[in-house]
Amino acid sequence: MPFAHVNGTDLYYEIHGQGAETIVFSHGLLWSGELFREQVRYFKNRYTCITYDHRGQGKSPDSKTPFDMETLYQDAVSLLLHLKCTPCHFVGLSMGGFIAMRIAARRPDLLKSCILLETSADEEPHKIKYTILNTIVKIFGVKSVTSKVAPIMFGQSFLKDPQKAGLRAEWIGKLEANRKSITRSVDAVIYRRPVFDELKRIQLPVLILVGEEDVATTPEKAERIKSQIPHAKLYRIPAAGHSSTIENPEEVNRRMDEFLRSLSKT
Repeated sequence: MPFAHVNGTDLYYEIHGQGAETIVFSHGLLWSGELFREQVRYFKNRYTCITYDHRGQGKSPDSKTPFDMETLYQDAVSLLLHLKCTPCHFVGLSMGGFIAMRIAARRPDLLKSCILLETSADEEPHKIKYTILNTIVKIFGVKSVTSKVAPIMFGQSFLKDPQKAGLRAEWIGKLEANRKSITRSVDAVIYRRPVFDELKRIQLPVLILVGEEDVATTPEKAERIKSQIPHAKLYRIPAAGHSSTIENPEEVNRRMDEFLRSLSKT
């Protein structure tokens, strides 16, 4: 399995396709690069698609020490430089979006564009609730909070659709497979510093997507990001919550494709 040793840690990554331009995908909390499997499948015939697992998540090893969002930002920058894939299109969902915004604002030389899904530039508004859940996970594991976490990760359309029962069971299984050490990653999200004031520096092309049913980072959070990046394009994804790449991949792919094709015409 390919690992990159960067910023004092090992990050698992995968490369699919051999396109002239590269898309790098940065996943959300509790998941892995597999969160973007439908996007990789869709784009790999035209782009080089790179997914990676954040430290302490997926196939990347646990961190022996605490870390924060700034650490994960440095991990991502170091990985981009290590893989020599810049400038690239960077796609970040939720926690991956926290990283994407930092790169776009601070290291625009590394990017061609930035695509933000289900994310926020503000501090975490649910610190107490998530801290309680995280404490339970530290003691009993992720399975003990599945019933509380699933409605945060997925919209009601996805959770109640009988035709998606198999897909739902698959992803709930992946959620419950998280190691107890995932709590370090949760802390990095809960106690992240806001980057709202940094957004006004972003001059890159930006696409913002948010699930209409997202209760973790609501559509209003996406509108706030748009208010700081006026040239950004913003679309709501119907029948999707906080994991739109799983819940409604067709619409996510369509909006991403439309955006990326528009860049090639300029």
